Amino acid sequence: MSTSRLGRRLLAAATATGVLAAPLAVVAVTAAPANAAVVAVRVLNFNDFHGRIDSNTTKWATTIEQNRDANTLLLSAGDSIGASLFASAYNDDKPTIDVLNALEVGASAVGNHEFDKGFAWFKSHVVDGGATAPDGTAYPKAAFPYLAANVVDASGNPVLPASTQLTLNGANVCVIGAVTQETPTLVSPGGVAGLTFSDPVAAVNKEVARLQAAAVDCDATIATYHEGAPKPDAVATQAQQETESAVFRHITQDTVPAVDVIYNGHTHQKYAYNNGRPVLQSGNYGDSIGKLDMTIDTDANTVSVLGAAVLNRVTTADNTLPRVAAVKSIVDAALAASNVIGDRKVGTISADITRADEDLVAPGVQEDRGSESTIGNLVADALREVKIAAAGKTPVIGITNPGGLRADLLFKGDLTTSPENLDGVVTFEEANSVLPFVNNISYVDVTGATLKKILEQQWQPASASRTFLHLGVSKNVQTILDPSRPVGDRVVSLTIDGAQVDPKKTYTVSTFSFLAQGGDNFTAFTEGKSADTGAIDRDLWIDGYFKDGVTKSPSAIKRQIFATGLKSTYRSGEKATIVFDKLNINSLGIAPNTKLDLVKINRDSSTATFASVPVTNGQARAVFTVRGGKALRLVAQGSKTTIERPVTQGKPTLVAKVFPKAKFIKSKKTRARVKIKLTSDVAMPVKGRVVVRVAARKYTAKVKNGVAKLKLRTFSRPGKYRMVVQFKANESFQGVRKTTTLRIKR
Repeated sequence: MSTSRLGRRLLAAATATGVLAAPLAVVAVTAAPANAAVVAVRVLNFNDFHGRIDSNTTKWATTIEQNRDANTLLLSAGDSIGASLFASAYNDDKPTIDVLNALEVGASAVGNHEFDKGFAWFKSHVVDGGATAPDGTAYPKAAFPYLAANVVDASGNPVLPASTQLTLNGANVCVIGAVTQETPTLVSPGGVAGLTFSDPVAAVNKEVARLQAAAVDCDATIATYHEGAPKPDAVATQAQQETESAVFRHITQDTVPAVDVIYNGHTHQKYAYNNGRPVLQSGNYGDSIGKLDMTIDTDANTVSVLGAAVLNRVTTADNTLPRVAAVKSIVDAALAASNVIGDRKVGTISADITRADEDLVAPGVQEDRGSESTIGNLVADALREVKIAAAGKTPVIGITNPGGLRADLLFKGDLTTSPENLDGVVTFEEANSVLPFVNNISYVDVTGATLKKILEQQWQPASASRTFLHLGVSKNVQTILDPSRPVGDRVVSLTIDGAQVDPKKTYTVSTFSFLAQGGDNFTAFTEGKSADTGAIDRDLWIDGYFKDGVTKSPSAIKRQIFATGLKSTYRSGEKATIVFDKLNINSLGIAPNTKLDLVKINRDSSTATFASVPVTNGQARAVFTVRGGKALRLVAQGSKTTIERPVTQGKPTLVAKVFPKAKFIKSKKTRARVKIKLTSDVAMPVKGRVVVRVAARKYTAKVKNGVAKLKLRTFSRPGKYRMVVQFKANESFQGVRKTTTLRIKR
């Protein structure tokens, strides 16, 4: 049981005093029954719906309606729009708002994706309504309040209500909404310029205090945060989540006790905790809903939670239910309209091209934005390869962020959606779903030093929801990342077209306006000179890249390689230890690497594999002595990911001694012996051949373990003789030469 600390006052009195001003919206859900101090209330909630207008929408609506009664409140924790399926995205998410209105949502926290097109667009289209949608019809006003306690404008004024009061079965339920503080880094910064996103917990607590001071009648209080825990409750308890996530711990431990129920969103997880106070998140994409039953004693001012759970979506729609029927009508119309555009073929692929997946055993379970993917790399290739004539320049590389990739391209066709959708065909809808945000393309001129800093920022700030965001880079880029090094110094190698990046040289990067403006905490982009090309990602991706008639294929070659101990150059004979991680691309259809070949590249460019080490789960440890030659090549089999490093020859030191000593060498009698010793500063013993020239004669000997011995012929007459000792250069060692003088006695 939890007790609401907000004092009960008559709503009429509160209204008369004017306390229900801008920050508080008022919605009456049902009429209050007479003489009912203890009332039952059911709350259904969802989060991260992301415009899932498809064949499952009516099943999701059915799940809601089958669990709804006259005393039910329906809430959202944000991200209902943005990153949507094509049937909603093509028409600026108008179908989604129509569906939410039909389902009579009571209130919603604003999510970061509500700001995808900027706050001005969200306000004019969704909050106020009446703007024109792409299909030419008026955009519907959301029939429920969007709440954002922690978002204010440059003057410190709230841009949306902080809370709303819903009257249900005679009880007044106050709902407070807040969005993740990371929002400015998750959307194009220009779209939220002038807005401040403060600590959501502090903002909720401040709104609780404001409601108390204003004597607003709150029999129960719910905080709905578009922020949450990182793991589903199937694998983590609330305590474990709090240990792992400081953000989640802040929500659960620091939200004031006056809040009776906490809803979460943003992290797309399913959990229903109740350790003194219910904390729920109900998955994503309309695959489930949260259900909470409670009784509210409106006299004693107490809330008793009877049960809380996350319910999976039903498998069959019940179109006889009035709200479900209304949803079906909206969905059918949206699908029909979108199919006119979305069903046509725009290109072909040779195999699946997908985002990274944390679990390839059960693919599609959890998108992994911390790993390289075939779709991320392909989009980066498109950004680099499609030239935008109006820009007046050619980009050197392309870079994309993993959060901008919202769907996969699958080889298997689906003739039920379109007669053109054969195996290998990419339709307009499928291509559009990969990049649904309609970002403008920016060309950003950055120095090599800034480019390195951008890649360093893949390691996210401590306050971020994800510790690492893996950028997609075009195929002419290779980076070596060493996570064992200090933050900010982990990019140990960065090459473009095989050449090391010059810190002072300027490089043009083609990317989304979202990244160009510093989104996803990649603030180093703002150090460059950015130019909006006027092109949008959808047109570049579909009309510029897919319509060239070339079948696109996934590449298993890693472009960003995690390695500890890999040097920029090696010396022949030195000992090397290199530890690799994440050598595999965990996208569908990409076979894992099985071994890492160590290859010597000779000076005549011939090659020889001198060792192999196993690769297990993308990890490998290579301990070896560097062979001679001009380069060392490391090749992962079977992705063919290749790393090459130059090898310099060892420089031996030569000492030659003649026996017996010169004063005892007599012409025509003594055959002198020469002992040549060669040492090097590396562990490998010197091997090769030496040549000795003296008295117009040439002698050769093999060097074994750094030593060569030979015997000279007798000298025909006494005198001074110049002796030249030369070690011949080979694959492993440089040549060295030494001259000495022999005095031969009579």
